[in-house]
Amino acid sequence: MIKKIIISLSVITAIAFGFLYGNGLLSVHHGLEPPEALAVLKLEKEPKSAPNVGFTDPTGRRYALEEFRGRYTLLNLWATWCAPCVAELPALVRLQARVPGLRVVAINTDRKGIDAAAFLQANRARALTPYRDSDVVMLKSFKAFGLPLTVLIDPEGKIIARAEGPAEWDDPEAVKYFKRVTGS
Repeated sequence: MIKKIIISLSVITAIAFGFLYGNGLLSVHHGLEPPEALAVLKLEKEPKSAPNVGFTDPTGRRYALEEFRGRYTLLNLWATWCAPCVAELPALVRLQARVPGLRVVAINTDRKGIDAAAFLQANRARALTPYRDSDVVMLKSFKAFGLPLTVLIDPEGKIIARAEGPAEWDDPEAVKYFKRVTGS
């Protein structure tokens, strides 16, 4: 008798969660609140599609953000003149190395012809690809009012969290959080 009640309650719970998830009342990321080290990372109430904007690599090859779908992407907008941006670059490198399911895409937003590759190397972040937003399209599209701006995008291309300001990206609790989010 008790076994039947437990099975019935389990079925009802599964149906309820399916209904809530299917109607958008419960998201995949529900309950994955960032740890204190990532206090600036705020989950989106309703994840929206990331704008499909473009940026370039050092060779001038143009990329569309859509090309990075299929994995979790941590998009970081930074500039050489932004001290907090520069300070967090090595932490982003360490985070990327520790969380295989996460791709860090750091985009330099300087308007002048900065050698981003040399700058990253000089600032202990040479493992990051020196992408560049020379048209300031990224800043406008993501409504960046300050730097650094970091956006967490899920494999389907939806923005699920946003951080305005620096964070301790490689803090052990932050690494655990991203491993849990990405399933890696």
